[in-house]
Amino acid sequence: MSVLLPVICHSGLALLYLLMKASLLYSKDNICFRRGDQRSFSFFGDGELLLGGIFTFHNSWIIRQHNYTQKPLPLQCTSNFQFAQAMLFAIAEINNSSDLLPGVSLGYRMYDSCGSPPHGVAGALALANGNEATFVSSETPFCMAIATISHFATCACLSDKAKYPSFFRTIPSDLYQSRALAQLVRHFGWTWVGAIRTNDDYGNNGMATFTETANQLGICLEYSVSFISTDPPEKLLSIVNIIKQSTSKVIVTFIQQNDIITLITALSEHNVTGYQWVGTEAWIVDSETVAMNKHHILDGAIGVSIPEAHVRGIEEFMMDVKPLNSSGNQLFTEFWEALFSCEFNSKNNQKRCTGTEDLSDVKNSFTDMSLMPILNNVYKGVYAVAHALHKILKSSICSKPCLPGTRKVLQKGKPVCCYDCTPCAEGEINSITCIQCPLDFWSNAQRVACVKKETEFLSYEEIMGALLTAASLFGTCMTCVVAWIFLKYRKTPIVRANNSELSFLLLFSLSLCFLCSLTFIGRPSEWSCMLRHIAFGITFVLCISCVLGKTIVVLMAFRATLPGSNVMKWFGPLQQRLSVVAFTLIQVLICVLWLTISPPFPFKNMKQFTYKIIMECAMGSAIGFWAVLGYIGLLAVLCFVLAFLARKLPDNFNEAKFITFSMLIFCAVWVTFIPAYISSPGKFSVTVEIFAILASSYGLLFCLFIPKCYIILLKPEKNSKKYLMSKRNHKI
Repeated sequence: MSVLLPVICHSGLALLYLLMKASLLYSKDNICFRRGDQRSFSFFGDGELLLGGIFTFHNSWIIRQHNYTQKPLPLQCTSNFQFAQAMLFAIAEINNSSDLLPGVSLGYRMYDSCGSPPHGVAGALALANGNEATFVSSETPFCMAIATISHFATCACLSDKAKYPSFFRTIPSDLYQSRALAQLVRHFGWTWVGAIRTNDDYGNNGMATFTETANQLGICLEYSVSFISTDPPEKLLSIVNIIKQSTSKVIVTFIQQNDIITLITALSEHNVTGYQWVGTEAWIVDSETVAMNKHHILDGAIGVSIPEAHVRGIEEFMMDVKPLNSSGNQLFTEFWEALFSCEFNSKNNQKRCTGTEDLSDVKNSFTDMSLMPILNNVYKGVYAVAHALHKILKSSICSKPCLPGTRKVLQKGKPVCCYDCTPCAEGEINSITCIQCPLDFWSNAQRVACVKKETEFLSYEEIMGALLTAASLFGTCMTCVVAWIFLKYRKTPIVRANNSELSFLLLFSLSLCFLCSLTFIGRPSEWSCMLRHIAFGITFVLCISCVLGKTIVVLMAFRATLPGSNVMKWFGPLQQRLSVVAFTLIQVLICVLWLTISPPFPFKNMKQFTYKIIMECAMGSAIGFWAVLGYIGLLAVLCFVLAFLARKLPDNFNEAKFITFSMLIFCAVWVTFIPAYISSPGKFSVTVEIFAILASSYGLLFCLFIPKCYIILLKPEKNSKKYLMSKRNHKI
């Protein structure tokens, strides 16, 4: 018993069928189908499953005598050898594949239809019957005798599943091409056209759809005629006369490739030129048609073609015709002689073939790769049948194999052959047992491969990092502007009364506070982790020490105004400097101990998120971190208490109320920082820390210096000794 499965059909030109038999068909006969013996030339390859191909290697044939001494007419369709090569290329790929039809080899047998539809169908039936003689009526349309997967049959009639239930194709139906041609004609504003079609299903159905669409678009047909290349000369002559007598200058065609050649030959004999031709995919990009257009009948023709495509490796395969030669048949000999215009058995001084000629030296329809879209259709057709066979041959199973990214789960109470497939958990891959990915990796969406986890940290390139950087640099610039104002007006009473030396030191430390926030941005490294926390701790202590010194100066200065008081000698400029140095050295000592015992270090946090790595700085010693932060808080609270006690001192000395506000803001920021820092995920914890640094720095800058700058720049009348003394006397 044999099973005939269709593979490919060329519209009126070529067929490819699949034959699956219990035993391999094998024959070395070189035969030609005809009404007398029903045979054609063939070449073949071994295989467990046989693919049969029917191609038009000759456009015509002659009846041979029973001794089979004569040959078919000279080889004309070298382009069909490309279709044969495309079929062989797909078969070779499938045979070398471990996924598609594993352990099964595909063979092939190709026949020459000699350009005759009944002989093409007879070849297909011969494949099914093991080369037994079969004949089909010549009235049967080529692509309708046996339904197929077609690479070039575009007739819309083949979409009728009631008539052709097993017909499939890898090329769009003419239904779309016909409508596209009408749209194309309308686009150029051509409303008065002629129409010529091949008198078969391809031409008649295609032109019918075009006519219907053209009428809807307001396009009129002056004439619509049909013919076929086997018509008598009188029929072609009548069409030539119709064209010559017409007034329309645009001709829309639905014509087969061999028929358009017949038509332009007739037109050239009557010197009919100067018409705009609109064509279909059958001939519009055909190299043989271009070669026959010697009288420029079709110059400027436009039309619809098959979309561009490329099959990797097929061009190199085309140039290697050894697979064809290996079958050792007469057809290859004819092909080689036609390709190089030579003969192996040369007579009458004809060029002699050696068999070693180089294909790269010739330019013809076989070496022309413009048919790549059609070759791609052949390629896809063979693969379609291979996939169908793959499913048919699947040697009965309880459960389908698990797809990659899933694992087997045995069904309760059933044998081990019965199981369900469940997706692997996140971070796991494989198809048998799910395997955990390495720590630095994570499973992709399909759970079939481990991919490197993305790393996350606050960078300068992202919006948040850029905004924080801008805020830091803006704060630094503002601090420098304030320092310049204080330097320029350093001899004015308001600057001198507010301890200018500590003010400049405070401005310097504030600029460092703004800049130290930049160390928290970027990919953490060993040095950046140590620098960011140490710089933060020391600069803020320096800043708070200056504020504390200014607060003590305010208190001491008020007591110095009381009769008999000499407290200022105990807290003069030297003592102020020493106090700032002493407070700062304590923080330096804490930082040194922290760095010595257990310093901060870069750390890959893989626990917070399973699918990504958070690059952050681990504290090393938590005691060291909280000691640094606690010491800053202690100085801030002390400064706040002293400033609060001194808030009602006379205005000319009174920085205390501004210090109170600044310390209030400072303490509020850092008290809210702790819970926000602990609860923020990933890089947002770093963002919270930077925000706290910038907020507290801006608070100090605005509360302590902006009011003074306002008076210096906008209220200069208040920046005088007389004004300050009068205000003091008023308060007293």
